[in-house]
Amino acid sequence: MDIPIPAPELQVSEWLNTASPLSLGALRGKVVVLHAFQMLCPGCVLHAVPQAERMHRHYSKDDVAVVGLHTVFEHHDVMTVAALRVFLHEFRVTHPIGVDVADPAGAIPRTMRAYGMQGTPTLMLIDRQGRLRTQQFGQIDDFAVAAGVMRLVSEERGPS
Repeated sequence: MDIPIPAPELQVSEWLNTASPLSLGALRGKVVVLHAFQMLCPGCVLHAVPQAERMHRHYSKDDVAVVGLHTVFEHHDVMTVAALRVFLHEFRVTHPIGVDVADPAGAIPRTMRAYGMQGTPTLMLIDRQGRLRTQQFGQIDDFAVAAGVMRLVSEERGPS
């Protein structure tokens, strides 16, 4: 993205792996690595979710927040919160996961629509001021993601 834009707030119906609900506003001052996934998406299961978990375990919680967004746009009947809980347990996912709010008017969930995502996996990097700096659909190399995160971490904190 050439011009940073304010990141749309997450529209989440339920949070997993966190004691209280998260918001981008509350995460201001940290770099946010937001990854959108579906548990039946092969690229998500094989690459994006494990990559996000590695980042969650690696980066300082003072500087970086890794947040998952389970955004269901297909196979709605089997992508339940109960199934997601089992998935997270079996794959040892410990970072916070929000369940994107379903849109009763269509198949595309609300946060997915607000960000104009093409599908999953999608990675978004949000700077300390809450601006969307990167959004990329598909598999992204670990080194490229790390470079993007560290670039944002190294920027001045600015007003929060």
